[in-house]
Amino acid sequence: MSKANYLECSICKQRCAADRVQHLCSCGGPLLVRYDLEAIRSAWSPAEVREGPNSMWRYAPVLPPADESIVTLGEGMTPLIRARRLGARLGAQDLWIKDEGLNPTGSFKARGLSCAVSMAVELGVRKVAIPSAGNAASALAAYAAAAGIEAHIFMPRDVPQANYIECQAFGAFVTLVDGLISDCAKLVAAGAAGVVKDGWYDISTLKEPYRIEGKKTMGYEVAEQFDWQLPDAIFYPTGGGVGMIGMWKAFEEMEALGWIGGKRPKMIAVQVEGCQPVVRAFDRGETRSQFWENASTVAAGLRVPKPLGDFLILEAVRASGGTALAVSDGELLDAGIQLAREEGIFAAPEGAACVAALEKLLASGFLKAAERIVIYNTGAGLKYLEAYATRFPRTGSGEQDKLGGLITPR
Repeated sequence: MSKANYLECSICKQRCAADRVQHLCSCGGPLLVRYDLEAIRSAWSPAEVREGPNSMWRYAPVLPPADESIVTLGEGMTPLIRARRLGARLGAQDLWIKDEGLNPTGSFKARGLSCAVSMAVELGVRKVAIPSAGNAASALAAYAAAAGIEAHIFMPRDVPQANYIECQAFGAFVTLVDGLISDCAKLVAAGAAGVVKDGWYDISTLKEPYRIEGKKTMGYEVAEQFDWQLPDAIFYPTGGGVGMIGMWKAFEEMEALGWIGGKRPKMIAVQVEGCQPVVRAFDRGETRSQFWENASTVAAGLRVPKPLGDFLILEAVRASGGTALAVSDGELLDAGIQLAREEGIFAAPEGAACVAALEKLLASGFLKAAERIVIYNTGAGLKYLEAYATRFPRTGSGEQDKLGGLITPR
């Protein structure tokens, strides 16, 4: 059975059992998994972590599924790379890139969906559904295929081609929607009433408690990779923002375990000018964001008009002394190309947005040159060729000159 002790509402703090399928609390708040950390502390140590598998499942004692339920493709333990040339140009002496693009299916979404699908297996769920801007869909399709369960994917019609093809290849049932991820979410909710005979289990962001558990392992990993010392600042591209929420939860757990101490990192939420609900709420001193009308950006993962966990993102940013800011599509594409040329890392536009944001915060004096800074690149640039193709146009002249030798969409 699940290793979770209980589930707790992030708003009203009501507790409920962790041994049945859950969506939101009755008050509408997202549920968070809680563990008996005192018991775990007495039975598990950082030294034992290093003896675990080379994946996020080395942190299994603070992840909910039982060992026999785990569905894994080797997710986690991604490289933490020193960015010396980029740092020298921008004026950051201790700059690092956490490259989540090397996860299965090419993004950090593999972490959350590995954990969520593992719990679906444990709870007897046979059909799952998700609304996605792209990478979560790919990850769910892959892990559902590995688990032998049915996946229903709802994505905006203009989703990156890589995500669409992946989902089809993994055998998911794919519906393309004229609209944004919020429109996809309405369709998923309409077909989900918990787990019913002809319906599915909705594993939308924060509408179930287990995706965040997989994503929180990014926080455990960065602490372990720095020998249980946290950096001074973390830049995180913020669409749904669950990665940031998860890391903040991980830092809380590690403090309770006695593994880390001192000040937590400044959490910096990065959005885009065409969709910045969290930035607007932060600037206005609000605790919740407002729906962002006419959201648009080349960074598909950042086109989230209103995150369900906006209040948790804003809490983490403010409690850490961090900030929230937006960059333009042009700035993030240029930053992504510079990162590739200076460090050999081809980042997703979302990760590239953090590079552009770093430049702004160093220039303003918000961050100091000597601070240890970590940028999370949440996906592989190869999944966003349509976006980067605007910087490197290439056309074929005829039948004998098809791009890449393939018939490609025109």
